[in-house]
Amino acid sequence: MTAPVTQRLSRPRNDRMIGGVCAGLARRFGTTPGKVRVIALLSCLLPGPQFVAYLILWAIMPSE
Repeated sequence: MTAPVTQRLSRPRNDRMIGGVCAGLARRFGTTPGKVRVIALLSCLLPGPQFVAYLILWAIMPSE
């Protein structure tokens, strides 16, 4: 039995809207970029450092 293949966390060159963070997270966790974008947008309505977390992920996630 082989281990399941997981996508590594990176920002794709295609399917980017701003920085590709949501598209990279969606690919890594096996969902659509649209769902991740909606979740990210809704989370920004709550108090907390969501925007800062996005910027940090944008800076540290490697591009394809």
